[in-house]
Amino acid sequence: MKKEQGFNLPSLGLTIRSLFTGYLLVIGIGLVVAGGQILLTHGMADGEFGLSVDDVVYSYYGDRQGSKLENKLNGSMEDKASRVVRQDIIKWVREGSSKAQWDSKIKNHFATNCVKCHGVIPGLPDFNTFEGVKSVAQIDEGASISSLTRVSHIHLFGIAFIFLFVGLIFSLTVGISRWLKTLVIVMPFVFLLVDVMSWWLTKIHPSFAWFTIISGAGYTLASGYMWLASMVQMWWYPHKGISSNENPWFDS
Repeated sequence: MKKEQGFNLPSLGLTIRSLFTGYLLVIGIGLVVAGGQILLTHGMADGEFGLSVDDVVYSYYGDRQGSKLENKLNGSMEDKASRVVRQDIIKWVREGSSKAQWDSKIKNHFATNCVKCHGVIPGLPDFNTFEGVKSVAQIDEGASISSLTRVSHIHLFGIAFIFLFVGLIFSLTVGISRWLKTLVIVMPFVFLLVDVMSWWLTKIHPSFAWFTIISGAGYTLASGYMWLASMVQMWWYPHKGISSNENPWFDS
């Protein structure tokens, strides 16, 4: 008598495995690209490549010894204008960012180097106007409350759905203890909450920046483990003839 096969990743047909694999591949590439984007934006906040605690502090708490505009020109926006142009703008900021100098010279620097993004992309300061530039030429107090609110709800809603579907696929794995599987599935959601909460806490005090680094590493490791285990069991297990009668969704 043929042994009954359970409903799990190794037992799935080619169609469902292809569906799950397509989703995991797109999500995997998307997360790698997101990591690159973080390195090129937040990771350059201190002027050096690579994400550090200082980058997190500058991004959310700010560098309260200088303006946000100056810090960006010496950091993530350094390659967007020549050294001479950056020096002109920084000098203008340090001298009080007067309207007369803006009209006579500085406005042209922004028109040539900045407004193709700042003034077109929603959420970025509008550098077509003196008022828009003046708003970031003040002491750098990090992310604003409005931007934190916007980014927080986008991350909580969007990334939670990614973890939901990755966890759903991973829940069909076999040979992993129920407690370990439950822990790995829950971890990304917990770390996501800690991550977003740490942005707000870092805005208040820079010492909380460590929580951003720890939580980011935590949900990256957990989701990476789920991704790898799911891919292995969908393709390597059937290739090696490994099967199981486990029913992860139904077994108590």
